[in-house]
Amino acid sequence: MPQGDKSSYTGKQKRRAAHIEEGYKKKGVSTDEAEARAWATVNKEEGGGKKSGSGRGKKPNRSSSRKGARKAAASRKEKSGGTKKKSGGAKRASSGRTRKSSSRSTSSKKKK
Repeated sequence: MPQGDKSSYTGKQKRRAAHIEEGYKKKGVSTDEAEARAWATVNKEEGGGKKSGSGRGKKPNRSSSRKGARKAAASRKEKSGGTKKKSGGAKRASSGRTRKSSSRSTSSKKKK
């Protein structure tokens, strides 16, 4: 199989690479660089194309995809201001509560 042949990749892997490539193009990365980065990401996460043989399947490591999603969310938050107003919801009233166990123990002693 010559270098760069994508025949051993599954359809899902090819779709993922295409989607990742689109994301890089939107960021302004050149077409060749975007394609290279996309396939590098697929290879890193899934260990390359699917190979035959029993027991060779491994669970993909999606850490790079999660990292990209977190970065994108952070940049969106910065652009929108990043702060939310606190809601004026009901607050729990903790003042005024006392422990009743101490008063019970003293009253039971007095009755004896």
